[in-house]
This record gives sequence, C-alpha cells and structure tokens, in this order.
Amino acid sequence: MRRAAAGEGYGQATHQMYEDENEHLVDGLKDKVTALKSLSIDIGNEVREQNKMLNSMDSDFDSSGGLLGATMGRLQRMARAGHSKIWLYMFLFVLFVFFVTYVVLKFQR
Repeated sequence: MRRAAAGEGYGQATHQMYEDENEHLVDGLKDKVTALKSLSIDIGNEVREQNKMLNSMDSDFDSSGGLLGATMGRLQRMARAGHSKIWLYMFLFVLFVFFVTYVVLKFQR
C-alpha cells in the first residue's frame, strides 16, 4: 500500500507539472495572438490610408487629364488655322527649353 501511495503522489506531481507547462504555453499563445491582432489592425489602418492617397491621386490625374485635353484642343485649332510662324516660334521655344535643360544638367554635376 505504501507503494500505491507513493505512485499516486508521483502522478499528481506529474499532472501538476503538465498543468503548469500548459498554463505557460497558453500565456505565450495569448501574447502571440495579441501581437497578431495589433499587427492586423496596423495593416488595416495603413491600407485605409493608402486608399485615401490613391483616391486623391486619381482625382488629381483626372483634373490633369482635363487640362491636357483642353490644351490639345487649342493646339489642334491652332494647327488647323495654318499659322506657320506660330509653329516656328513653338519649335524654337522647345529647342530653347531643351538647351537650357541640357546646360543646367551639365553644370549641375
């Protein structure tokens, strides 16, 4: 009977050791779940922020497209009018802009 009592105490100690280990693992799991929750919330906030920025860029591009369309319409009207001097001045202006850009980039280095 003494042996049975000794074996019973050993089983309880082993059971308690497993319970303690399980509690420790559960606490570790809780910490990991909390970290994952925080990370997923941060990702959600970042996605919302990026969507706002993309929507803003979309409206900016739409307004730029409208401005460019209007400019192209004016250029087409000017081309239909046949003003060759205006085309010559425009070509000279473009050459001037490229030359200035080249000089600025050359001396910037």
